[in-house]
Amino acid sequence: AGGGRSSARETIGRVAGAAVAREVLRLHSGVEVLGYVQAVQDVRMPEDFDRDSVTLDDVERSMVRCPHAETADAMIDRIDQIRRTGSSIGGVVECVAYNVPAGLGAPVFDKLEAELAKACMSLPASKGFEIGSGFGGTMLDGKAHNDEFYVDADGRTRTRSNRSGGVQGGISNGETIWVRVAFKPTSTIGQLQNTVTRGGEETQLRGKGRHDPCVLPRAAPMVEAMVALVLADALMQQKAQCDLLSFSETAGFNDLGSKPVKAPGVVAAV
Repeated sequence: AGGGRSSARETIGRVAGAAVAREVLRLHSGVEVLGYVQAVQDVRMPEDFDRDSVTLDDVERSMVRCPHAETADAMIDRIDQIRRTGSSIGGVVECVAYNVPAGLGAPVFDKLEAELAKACMSLPASKGFEIGSGFGGTMLDGKAHNDEFYVDADGRTRTRSNRSGGVQGGISNGETIWVRVAFKPTSTIGQLQNTVTRGGEETQLRGKGRHDPCVLPRAAPMVEAMVALVLADALMQQKAQCDLLSFSETAGFNDLGSKPVKAPGVVAAV
């Protein structure tokens, strides 16, 4: 692991493709996707952090891409501490998608959260996926966990909480989508480790060269890319399913104009 097809370098194509997807999403629905480091080992952002207020400037202000200044400083200290030992650590990237239109996804096999999970878990070093309340939601009862609906000042149906993470029943509900992806510590480290050669002999190995003690700062754009690609796919699927054919006579029956070449009714009564 750590090189070749296991290297995060292969994600350059994903990030490049996602740049196009992000522009499609922005132009069509004003969708914005933003990822940041939520935790490094046990150093994590406060639970009450307002994810709806995060901006790109907040994220890029820190070298570890954590928008909470105090937590970012503690993350840097922890990473440097581990780096000095020649080992590595993992953590969690959180990603939010604002202004996602309601109705994207499917109710059974192609649920939006399932597609997001599949995409994010295809990233190198990813080991876990959560959406909304995630595993923490298991600690609540149904009344506390349910997202109650209300109508906002603009007449839109909203949820007072967003424990579902912007997806209900496999379909986006118009709220902010938020997911978290866990990344393991990098495998190649500067400490001596036991291993086995291709010939089946036990030996020891020490990693050499330049290897990150923590991949989380680099992983944030990767998660952003996968979320953007999935949302763009879902948007195009929605348009294909619902807007494939136009049955408005004023729009024209075909490319020749609004009046058919041959009057309808020959094959079946109109």
